[in-house]
Amino acid sequence: MKLAWGPEEEAFRSELETFLDEHIPPEAAAGADFMDDWDDDEAIVPSWLRRWQATLFDHGWMVPGYPPELGGRNCTPVQTLIYLEVMSGRRVPRTGHFPGYAIVAPSLLEFGTAEQKQLAPAAIRGDTIWCIGMSEPNAGSDLAGLQTRAAVFDDQFVVNGQKVWTSYATIAQKCFCYVRTDPDAPKHKGISLLIVDMDTPGIDVRPLRHLSGKAHFAEVFFDDVVVPRENLVGQLNGGWLLTQGSLAHERAGLWVEGVGRLEQNVIALVELAKKTGKDTDPNARRRIAAAYEFASSLRALGYKGFSSFAQGSSAPEHSFMKLATSEAGKAAYELGMELLGGYGAVVDRSLPVEDGRWAHGFFMSFANTIAGGSSEIQRNIIAQRVLGLPRG
Repeated sequence: MKLAWGPEEEAFRSELETFLDEHIPPEAAAGADFMDDWDDDEAIVPSWLRRWQATLFDHGWMVPGYPPELGGRNCTPVQTLIYLEVMSGRRVPRTGHFPGYAIVAPSLLEFGTAEQKQLAPAAIRGDTIWCIGMSEPNAGSDLAGLQTRAAVFDDQFVVNGQKVWTSYATIAQKCFCYVRTDPDAPKHKGISLLIVDMDTPGIDVRPLRHLSGKAHFAEVFFDDVVVPRENLVGQLNGGWLLTQGSLAHERAGLWVEGVGRLEQNVIALVELAKKTGKDTDPNARRRIAAAYEFASSLRALGYKGFSSFAQGSSAPEHSFMKLATSEAGKAAYELGMELLGGYGAVVDRSLPVEDGRWAHGFFMSFANTIAGGSSEIQRNIIAQRVLGLPRG
């Protein structure tokens, strides 16, 4: 049996490939790693990447499932899946700051007022940079444990508290900030979502530098920050519902990006083994083959789940994909470091076997097991919501 897309799907793929051939900026030639920007704190979101995001929006390729006025072309779920396959296969980024198009815009379009919905196009196009105020020092993956308070008044909120590990906070114009507006309610109740302008008096942003040397994260402190009442998104004390806000077509296909990165790493491992002379080592060959087998299995599992989703059914397979791809990706980078031996700790692009990719990827792979919900949290969700196991 040979599985393949039909002629209409292949025509769609061809149209996308042609667009990419004609418009991809030269700076993206290195793929999603963008190694030349590692040492430049000013390049958290480089200007060329913002222009590229705007180009995608203007041509209907930013979020294909959306209508043209929102940077899409009303694509079907299958077309969205093909789009994600092509983009991940070519290692082409859509954006340098995901919160705007992936979190803020879907939530505003579903729960926002008419005025708030008008903020969505700029968030998707990248004209406005957003950060997300979720994680706190004592409430990381446990979002329901957040303690940042917002006192409620007739015409305003007054926010006090702290957020941490806030991506893009140093350059963001606006924050999607989750706050506790009813301290006496149960954990998952009493949370509200506010739009906070980052230049509001009382906000203090302090950069945090991570293992790669970049300062993408920050602590954000709120000291009597006044937020207008009209900046409340959705219902008062109804913020927990908004944490689920996302574009359904995208959510059902995001596993493709994780699997695509894993497959590319397997191909790179084969090339690395040849360069280092480890291609005849039986242990290295076995481990690379196992990584290939696992990646292929994940792609098949993802297709199975997507088929169920496209037909209106639930797709429990996708609950596993984030956990599996992030952990497998970390293992792949670790294997790359082992194949390099002593060069694994060296970042020197002049060397024949090491351009810095594996060292950088190895450090960042740990972050992938935490971002978007840690692996431990993912295992709990799978155990309780998919397998129906009791709480420990």
